[in-house]
Amino acid sequence: MQQAVGAGPGSSTRMRCLYMFNRQGVCVHYHVWLRPLNALSRQEDQKLMFGLLFSLKSFTAKMDPVGKGQLGAAQLQGQGCSFHSFRTNTYKLSFMETPTGMKIVLVTDQKMGDLREALKHIYSNIYVEYVVKNPLYTPEMPFKCELFNLNLDNYVKNLT
Repeated sequence: MQQAVGAGPGSSTRMRCLYMFNRQGVCVHYHVWLRPLNALSRQEDQKLMFGLLFSLKSFTAKMDPVGKGQLGAAQLQGQGCSFHSFRTNTYKLSFMETPTGMKIVLVTDQKMGDLREALKHIYSNIYVEYVVKNPLYTPEMPFKCELFNLNLDNYVKNLT
């Protein structure tokens, strides 16, 4: 039996959760819309997700037939070989890394299309506007911001 965790009124059933990691791998924000209960703690879940991202980035860099496959080397967005998403029979994971090293992961149902533009919108129009521009926010640190969550919820419920 699956039980929803954090699915509030008006939340989209196509969205599962959002992770935001800083360049050091610290989860600075975790937002849940619909998530089956599982045995992992929140901290274990976040470590597992960051480990998956690290492994996939390493794999794609090593398999790049054009690049040198330098693990951890900074690249501008759109340069080098990188992954944007993968799909299983139960979910889709979409990923974006900003030039500053912020990693944004959106887990959705498996039928969602390309979410690269949606991730850019979440970063530029929601995160930057409601978190980064907040004078009380300390960069690279975990945050809780109701305006961010509200605008994120409103944005994702219109994604198809």
